Amino acid sequence: MQQQEGMATESKEYLTITLDNEQFALDINKVSEVLDLTSITRVPRMPDFVLGVINLRSNVVPVIDLRQKLGMETAERTKESCIVIVELEIEGEACKMGALTDSIDDVMGINPEQIAPPPKMGTNLRPEFIEGMVRQNEEEKFLIILDIEMILSSEELAVVKKAGEEEQGSTEYYQSGPQDRETSAEA
Repeated sequence: MQQQEGMATESKEYLTITLDNEQFALDINKVSEVLDLTSITRVPRMPDFVLGVINLRSNVVPVIDLRQKLGMETAERTKESCIVIVELEIEGEACKMGALTDSIDDVMGINPEQIAPPPKMGTNLRPEFIEGMVRQNEEEKFLIILDIEMILSSEELAVVKKAGEEEQGSTEYYQSGPQDRETSAEA
């Protein structure tokens, strides 16, 4: 019986990241990998927080500026800047997306009892973006656990996904050639 209680309080792992000198955490189960900063291709007519797309093993992956999406000022990219690749579900389909961060810090285990609900006010972040908060050691600072799926509304996720698909299509067009130009011009 005591073992079952212990299993219910098992810690969950989170990837800690830094944005604007503040620490945040992402559920490690939604993170597929972390990349060094690479070339990002800008896609026209995208929201400002969408930086563009990257090539990830021949797949086009949209990248957002997580700072900008959270209402922070953009910052110069440094050698510590990286892209966290997360897997999200968009319209029932798994989709990879990159989130530009200032740096990654660590993977840490957090017991569910340590996680406090997000405050209704008093933070610059929208409450629905916050999964919970954890007091860091004896300090007065909190680690904010982000809900990466809530950070983008379903409409925004669809726009980001579409950006990746359009870029993938244009890449395929240029690789395969303009054989059907007349057909598509007539349509």
